[in-house]
Amino acid sequence: MYKLIIIDDEPKIADGMAQLFPWNNIGFEVVRAFTSATEALRYIEENPVDVVLSDIQMPDMTGLELCQRLINMERIQVVLFSSYQNYEYFRSAIQLGVADYLLKPLTYQALTETFTNLKEKMDEAGNQEPERPAGYYENLILQVDEYLRGHLQDATLTRCAKRVALSPSYLSRIYKEHSGKNFMDRLLELRMERACELLNNPDYRAYDVAYDVGYDSPNNFSRAFKAYTGCTPSEYRHREEEKRR
Repeated sequence: MYKLIIIDDEPKIADGMAQLFPWNNIGFEVVRAFTSATEALRYIEENPVDVVLSDIQMPDMTGLELCQRLINMERIQVVLFSSYQNYEYFRSAIQLGVADYLLKPLTYQALTETFTNLKEKMDEAGNQEPERPAGYYENLILQVDEYLRGHLQDATLTRCAKRVALSPSYLSRIYKEHSGKNFMDRLLELRMERACELLNNPDYRAYDVAYDVGYDSPNNFSRAFKAYTGCTPSEYRHREEEKRR
């Protein structure tokens, strides 16, 4: 399934397109629907997304402006739609390399044709993965893990992608395929491993541990730690002290 997000500043339209059209039947999964292009861009920078279906006219950022921001992100396809047959919109969209340009109201037939054709092109492109030297992916996983361990406080997919010279969405997909873990899940895992190490040292207060592993407050850290380990930091510390006696 290709991961799809939908953007329209009218909530009913965004949610309607996400819920009423049978995306799964043609190979797409709607992972989020947004009413703000700015919020959608933040999501794209941190999560794997294959296709963006977006209105052109939105108050915070137009669909065309969003396309310009996505140009350097490998493999992300954009389909734009608009209520107006505006030649300038169409020309700009073509120049930006959008996959298709649709007119409102979006019909079942138009969406089916557009996304069926898009899936065929993406399938074909996906089968043309460039050859990599031996050990490339293993080395990439090591680089990502090294970055995460060194940036537990402020790690982001976007910063890591810049470090390894890949787009965020492509890095996220490749990392999951070759490590078996999502980028953010791996970050959480490393944070919790480090937290356990620090909690075994009585010199570290809960606040110190929380800050060291990237949480802005002991309460937020405690909730995350309990969700991950099944016990609070104080319970974990007490349990480990009992083992050492």
